Amino acid sequence: MLQFKDPSKLRTKKIVFEDVYPAQDSGTLEQLKELSSKRVGVELINENNSITDAIAREMSGGLTSQCEQDIQKIQLYLPLLENLVQHVDLISDEPRVFGWTSNLKIRWTSPLSHSSFFNLMGPRFFQIDKLQFELGIVLFFYGAQLRELASQDLVTDLVQSATLFRKAAGVYHYLAHEVLPSLQGALTPEGPPEAMSSMSSVMNLICLAEAQIVTIMKAEEKQTADGLLAKLHCGVVQLLDEAMEFYSETAKECKNISIVLMDYISCSKVVHELRSYKYMAQAVKTEGQIGTGIGLLTLALNKVQRNLGGMESWRAIIKQDMDTMNDLLRKYEHENEFVWHEKVPFDHHLPLPQGKKIATSIPYHPERWERTLALKI
Repeated sequence: MLQFKDPSKLRTKKIVFEDVYPAQDSGTLEQLKELSSKRVGVELINENNSITDAIAREMSGGLTSQCEQDIQKIQLYLPLLENLVQHVDLISDEPRVFGWTSNLKIRWTSPLSHSSFFNLMGPRFFQIDKLQFELGIVLFFYGAQLRELASQDLVTDLVQSATLFRKAAGVYHYLAHEVLPSLQGALTPEGPPEAMSSMSSVMNLICLAEAQIVTIMKAEEKQTADGLLAKLHCGVVQLLDEAMEFYSETAKECKNISIVLMDYISCSKVVHELRSYKYMAQAVKTEGQIGTGIGLLTLALNKVQRNLGGMESWRAIIKQDMDTMNDLLRKYEHENEFVWHEKVPFDHHLPLPQGKKIATSIPYHPERWERTLALKI
């Protein structure tokens, strides 16, 4: 699986809720202070801090993984934030409410924007004066951290890894359909792509594709039939095709989107299209159609673009897969020349790849701490 960690590199500026929202009673003031306290944990993610590993482990209740500790910080903050958003929405018609929220100065970086790659003065922070922006980006961050933990679990627990990718997909689906649509009127073409519904749809489909890749890895361990593996790899390609469609939609509305994400989708598609054709070739060869197998391998290798962008590590994986297929092609051609003498079909005479999508999102259900907040109107 190709690695792409950029979505989890979000950073933010400090917010102190009790300095902005006027509490009507001591209970509300304490809740606002607790909200600020829990947000400090989120603010420290991706920041250099002097906390030792032992202290961080003790503070998190024994969690040894940095990623798990970060996920816990977000999970502790989200229910309190959801409660605040709900209460502020109830009084949003009051003229002073917008001023309070503006004074929060909600600012986040955008790892998926091109400005994050070319800003020599450090990361650019985007400010949108709506609580839905804070909720949306925190949820985006949560999905990204779940996805990052899923990638880390690849080497130890494939089942857990697939589950985490599916959970991340569920967070992004919820974000795209339930949270970010209300924010769209406040966005500009120069804004952060992470705040757009279509970008969360991109991430939802990427996470589903990655969950299916993990499922394929498990199936390969069990030596599943080549024909089924070909369909599963083709299903990954189909999911990434859908992700590319949403990426194109995002790019039309957001001029600030990085091309690196498109390169990741494109390179991932190439990898799994190659593997789909390889397993198709092996399946038809097993059925005695070595000529068709040669045709499929030749077609797949000819389809690969020679000027792919993206990271060197991604291109290295593609080259490795192409080398494997070239070796297999030479083997089949040699065997056909000396044993079978089958005619090699090309183009429309070859079977078309058939995709099978089996990965599904695990629905995200937000937790809300139902506490009454009394703000001075």
